[in-house]
Amino acid sequence: VQLAESGGGSVQAGGSLRLSCVASSTLENVYIGWFRQTPGADREGVATIRSNLATTIARSVKGRFTISQDDASNTVYLQMTNLKPEDTAMYYCAAGPTSLWYSSLSPASIFIWGQGTQVTVSS
Repeated sequence: VQLAESGGGSVQAGGSLRLSCVASSTLENVYIGWFRQTPGADREGVATIRSNLATTIARSVKGRFTISQDDASNTVYLQMTNLKPEDTAMYYCAAGPTSLWYSSLSPASIFIWGQGTQVTVSS
């Protein structure tokens, strides 16, 4: 199974972007999440979704980012609004087992990573 991200780019502060993550096949008993990383920093969880029934959002982006899922196309979206320069990072789509949902924002729970898409927010 592979995860492919798209939708990254450069925007000015206050702008919006929507990231997409397409899975090459249907994944069972997993959740899908978005993580981000800047050079020299640890990878951090941004948002995760489980079977369209539950979501988690990191405190740093709550109220600005929304995660959603389209089962028909095996796609998970990350809608990002009111972007800030500190949101600049490489964003990764990832999958983890539902058994670790309680720690879904932890990179240690992930067993499949996408290649990443760059988001750059200028002030």
